[in-house]
Amino acid sequence: MERKTNWKMGTRLLVLLCCVGVGFIVASVIIELLKNQGMLTLLSVQQILAFIIPSIAAMSLFYRRPARAMCLDRSPSWTAISVVVAFYFVSMPAMNWTVSMNESMSLPSWMSGIEQTMRLMEDTAAATTKQILDIHSISQLIVTLLVVGFLAGLSEETLFRGAMLRTMQDSRWNVHVVVWTVGILFSAMHMQFYGFIPRMLLGVWLGYLLVWTRSLWVPIIAHTLNNSTVVVMAYLANKGVVGPNFGDNFGLPQDGEFPWAVIVSFVLCLAIAVWCHHHFMRHRDLSYE
Repeated sequence: MERKTNWKMGTRLLVLLCCVGVGFIVASVIIELLKNQGMLTLLSVQQILAFIIPSIAAMSLFYRRPARAMCLDRSPSWTAISVVVAFYFVSMPAMNWTVSMNESMSLPSWMSGIEQTMRLMEDTAAATTKQILDIHSISQLIVTLLVVGFLAGLSEETLFRGAMLRTMQDSRWNVHVVVWTVGILFSAMHMQFYGFIPRMLLGVWLGYLLVWTRSLWVPIIAHTLNNSTVVVMAYLANKGVVGPNFGDNFGLPQDGEFPWAVIVSFVLCLAIAVWCHHHFMRHRDLSYE
């Protein structure tokens, strides 16, 4: 990546975080002015002003060709898209099991105060999500898909994979350390302890997709697929087509039952990841390093 500056990685990350901080402040002011608007409008303002614009602005300071540095100038291959879809569906039992395990975690009794705070934050996030997913018409569904599905995926991937991961990757750190570090930060940003592990694993998968394919559009598609599925299932549940928890328990073993589906799911996920590594790295474009 051809840089404009010789700033060290730490300096560039600090500048990126400062840009994001300014973006959050501006977004907060505008959201306060628009507080009577719908939640999806406010969410869109936050995603654009606090994630997308600061990320592009910071990368424009660092690199002569920010779109190339962020891997935005390469379209996704059909092979990559097929892998994204296949992985999503085979990972469901494993992911549901991980979600279940994370939700059942508890802290020691001497940390009960912290646990109560985290539970309260989790309940607040759940209430906000429920309000956003209160969808009862096709028009609501389309708008929610655009905002929660596509725009959320675009904004978060622009920041975490396009800006943060690519900046850290340019430092010549070990690529696995970079992917896992950004995955942890991605999950921590959501401030939801009882969903931390599955969200971290999602962030790691999205990071490897960028490393393997050199196209930011691939993790954007994967992120959009994940979010959009939740939106569609919420709409179907609101319409009574499916149960309110349809899909949440898919592949989970019943009491006393051996978790065959979970084990097969983990094995298939690992197999797909290994295949991706060998396939995409064999055809990688070194000019994107």
